[in-house]
Amino acid sequence: MTTTTAPALAAGTGSWVAWNEASPTVDTPEAETAGLVARIFGGSGVRAIDTSNNYGHGETERRIGRAIQALGGVPDGIVIQTKADRDMRSGEFTGARVRRSIDESRERLGLDVLPLVYLHDPENISWAEVTAVDGPMAALVEARAAGTVLRIGVAGGPAALMRRFLETGHFDALITHNRFTLVDRSADALLDLAHSLGVDTANASPYGGGFLTAWPPPTDRYAYDIADPRIVEAAAVAALLCAEAGVPLAAAALRFSTDDPRIDRTIIGMRTTADLDATDALLAVKLPGGLLDALRELPLDRAAWSGGWQDGPAER
Repeated sequence: MTTTTAPALAAGTGSWVAWNEASPTVDTPEAETAGLVARIFGGSGVRAIDTSNNYGHGETERRIGRAIQALGGVPDGIVIQTKADRDMRSGEFTGARVRRSIDESRERLGLDVLPLVYLHDPENISWAEVTAVDGPMAALVEARAAGTVLRIGVAGGPAALMRRFLETGHFDALITHNRFTLVDRSADALLDLAHSLGVDTANASPYGGGFLTAWPPPTDRYAYDIADPRIVEAAAVAALLCAEAGVPLAAAALRFSTDDPRIDRTIIGMRTTADLDATDALLAVKLPGGLLDALRELPLDRAAWSGGWQDGPAER
């Protein structure tokens, strides 16, 4: 079966601009990132652009805002989703900081109302801090009630902590990253919970930061660390299954996410239209019957997953 991009993909923008705090160094010319936005707005099948207040220290949102203005607005059916971030210099992550983050994003994007804003990486502070009466979670809920944000979500790493956020009942959406791939299923129970609650769910980094895009891997890092030998071993088995089936490892890694009924969107980092074309090509690869089932049944060592099978404590 051939799969199209709609409606399963979001374009991730985290790598558009290098995160050099003193003087951001542009990795990708703005003409190319603007061309990607234009292509998405023109009907590529990608239905969301995923950004964040701190991507490129604000430059990524500014670029998207300039593209929106040049293209005459955001077309119906396309969602611009961003994230409320802590202050990357001081580490402040308070209700006041979230309110400033939202206002900064509105100004940069040129949008009076933000369609979807995620509480970003709340694992950087304690549960008591994030759930304080005037803490970051309360500020995000307040913004939705005020109408400056239409929907709110939570985006972070530790799956057990993300489950706890969903259990508050406050959140419309979820982003999990690097925790549901061919070689790491830390977020499996989280996906079950989100699906049962009807929470809009996005799975980011299905390639584990590029590790699962080819074999041998183009990097020795899985997610943000040197790949555990047990992760490497599992990836080798997956790569062998794909090679025997005549399927690129990257195509299977992508479809592992996009074909999961619990996942509403898969976030793929894209800088240029060439990245979009490459993703479309992977989605068009025909997978032999049974390959995904075989990959789902890979013998995996939970202790090698991100933070172990529970992915860290739900509270601290």
